[in-house]
Amino acid sequence: MPELLRATVPESERGERLDAYLSRAFPLSRSAAGRLLESGCVCVTPGKAEKNYRLAGGEQVTVAVPEPESEEAKPENIPLDIVYEDSDVAVINKPAGMVVHPAAGHGEGTLVNALLYHCGDSLSGVGGVIRPGIVHRIDKDTSGLLVVAKNDVAHLALSAQLKTHEVSRIYEAIALGGFREETGTVNAPIGRHPTDRKKMAVVRKPGAGRPAVTHYRVLEPLGAFTHLECRLETGRTHQIRVHMASLGHPLLGDPLYGGDGTRFEACHRALFHGQCLHAGTLSFRHPATGDPMTFHAPLPADFAAILAILKKEANT
Repeated sequence: MPELLRATVPESERGERLDAYLSRAFPLSRSAAGRLLESGCVCVTPGKAEKNYRLAGGEQVTVAVPEPESEEAKPENIPLDIVYEDSDVAVINKPAGMVVHPAAGHGEGTLVNALLYHCGDSLSGVGGVIRPGIVHRIDKDTSGLLVVAKNDVAHLALSAQLKTHEVSRIYEAIALGGFREETGTVNAPIGRHPTDRKKMAVVRKPGAGRPAVTHYRVLEPLGAFTHLECRLETGRTHQIRVHMASLGHPLLGDPLYGGDGTRFEACHRALFHGQCLHAGTLSFRHPATGDPMTFHAPLPADFAAILAILKKEANT
C-alpha cells in the first residue's frame, strides 16, 4: 500500500503553485512533485491537482507516495561501509566513484542498488522508486557520510531537519591557491549553468537560483593549495565545488569547475578519482528518539595520501 502524506495549506502559501508548495511541504523535488501530480497521486480538496494550480490557502492536500519497486532499481550485492544502523536509519560511508541513485547512464552499481540488497523492503518510499531511502545526496566522486531512512516517518523527520538546517554536514577539501582570511562564508544562490547543463553556477538573476550558504575554515595552508573545512548550511547540487570555484579556489582534481590539470595532479595521477572532497562529519537528531547523533568517517586512503604529499612538499 502506498504511504499517504497529508497537509493543510497555510494561508501564507496563497497564490503559490501547487508543485512548488509540494516540494516545500514534503521531501520532494519539484520535478518529483510534478511526476506525482501527473500520475494522479495527489488530491487537493477543494481545488485542482495540477502543477500550475494556484493555491488559495486552506486546501487539504494528500499525496500517495508509491512504494519502491525493484523493477526500477534492482538489488545488487555490493559491499557497504555501514557506520551505524538501526530500525529507522542507516549511516553509510560512501566511497568516491559510487553514484547515489540510478540515473541516465548509471542504472547499476549505485548506493540504492546496494541498499535494496542489504535492507530489502526496509527503506522509505518517499523518494519514489528511483531513490528509496535517500534523504540527501553527495556527488559521485565525493566520498563520505550520508544518512538513509528505513521508513517514511524517519524520512519525513530527517527531511524536516534538513529544511531547518538542523543537520550538520562538515566536509574536508583541498582547494587551489591560498586564502587571505582564515574563515569565511559564501552566500550566493546556485542554479543551472546557463550554457553547460552538466554544471551548476552562482547565479545573480532574481529567481534563477536557489539560496546556498557555505561556511569554510582554513585547516592548513599547503603552498599552492589549501586544506579546508567546509560546512553546509544548505545542500545544493555541487554546492561546495561551485562556491569555492566562485572564489577563484576550485577544488583540486575537479574536472568540472577548473580544479584539474595541475602539475601536482599530473605527477600523482594514480591517486586522483575526481575532486578532493570528503563528507567527514554528519550530525542529526535521531528521527524516533530525538537523541543527538554525530558520526565521523576518516579520509579515504587516496585523499590522505594526497594530503600527506602536499604537507611534505609544503614543508621542504
